[in-house]
Amino acid sequence: MNRPLRFVLVAGLGLSAAACGSSSEPAKPAAQGSAGAAAPVSITVACQPAKTAPAQRKAWDDDVAEFQKMYPNVTVKSTDQQPCFDPKTFGPKLAGGQMETVFVVPVTTYQQVISQGQALDITPYTGEIKTWGDLRQDVKDLVTKDGKVYGVPNVHYSVGLVYNRKLFTQAGLDPNSPPKTWQEVRDAAKKIAALGPGHVGYGEYSGGNTGGWHFNQAIYGRGGEMVNADGKTVAFNSPEGKATLQFLKELRWTDNSTGAKLHNGWEALMQAMGGGKVGMMLGAPDVVTDVVNKFKGSKEDYGITGFPEAKYSLSGGEAFMINPKATPEEAKAGLAWVNFQYNTVGKGRFNFERGKAMGNPVGVPDNDVFGASPTGQAIQAERKKWATLPVENYQTYVDASATIQPKMEPPHAQELYAILDVAMSAVLSRQDADVDQLLADAETKANAMLAAKS
Repeated sequence: MNRPLRFVLVAGLGLSAAACGSSSEPAKPAAQGSAGAAAPVSITVACQPAKTAPAQRKAWDDDVAEFQKMYPNVTVKSTDQQPCFDPKTFGPKLAGGQMETVFVVPVTTYQQVISQGQALDITPYTGEIKTWGDLRQDVKDLVTKDGKVYGVPNVHYSVGLVYNRKLFTQAGLDPNSPPKTWQEVRDAAKKIAALGPGHVGYGEYSGGNTGGWHFNQAIYGRGGEMVNADGKTVAFNSPEGKATLQFLKELRWTDNSTGAKLHNGWEALMQAMGGGKVGMMLGAPDVVTDVVNKFKGSKEDYGITGFPEAKYSLSGGEAFMINPKATPEEAKAGLAWVNFQYNTVGKGRFNFERGKAMGNPVGVPDNDVFGASPTGQAIQAERKKWATLPVENYQTYVDASATIQPKMEPPHAQELYAILDVAMSAVLSRQDADVDQLLADAETKANAMLAAKS
């Protein structure tokens, strides 16, 4: 259920018509203008925490109150859909014109949304993002087309191996020396699964486009490709693709270390990880935060390390875009909220002092959207200052991310993921699954999809 919240927009909300340059120090919140000088504006905003996360929802409401003091006369209705991006609802909402004024778009669909005219050209309004000049240029380039800007990058990440340090200890493994190779992952998974009923050594997705997404992560790590360079045919029916599926099949049927339950969507595996009996899964640092905040995992239990034997790492992310139906006033209001809640040191998501007081797992490496800019350095300093977890638990991930070359998701990624869900589900549910045939079938379907798209 949506919960209406009220804000006010001041006359001075839109101060510049072009992106500001990089500052010499972290940007501060936008200055308040004269109260009541602007006409009333109503916007809708995605990503309000769900009622099932009361502490996070209260923090959101507190931010609303603070923002209201800065900007009096805008009505904001917040959508509490979690996760913010749901592939099952995103397409229909977009096509039906039901998107919020400010909505989240995954990197896989940036160009699709932009090319179809479903995001507003915000070039005249990027000055509302006071840290715009400190955002990484290569990340901003992803939301730019023909010199026009269509989004504010919010997340940029590389994939690693998330693991349960407590289970490692219980299984006689060293949590300070997590696996570096796939064989070490397999060995560790067997030991964790042997702890007793309900224990899963290695958790994996199999549906809801998440199975294909993790296939993508794994094949990139092994050095393979999803799509050929011409973009017209797929490349995943390869030795790397076969190794990805064969590895999971052996974990499931030879080692019995993946568990028998299929995880058909984002929430299913995250719930299992939060339950404390899953030893390892592929993921970015935000997995640790979500497992603790949304799925009641113990904040002391989780660590993240580099991707095993990584030749490349899937680099993903998301951006906030503005509904193309938005008026200039609505666009400025929406970007003012993005600036306050997501792009300001010490505010919103970067209020680590509050996060510590709430019991959040502060200390998990942040996404790299600001890089080594003044804002990025300030964020990292604040993160360490208020850390509730020893930052050394994540140092192997930080070190690996600095050396592993990132690779972006392929074109038409969500469609590819849906096709590869079938193969991922098959090897985890059928002992007689034929890996070669599964890849061949997926190749045929995916090539047909790419041909239709072109």
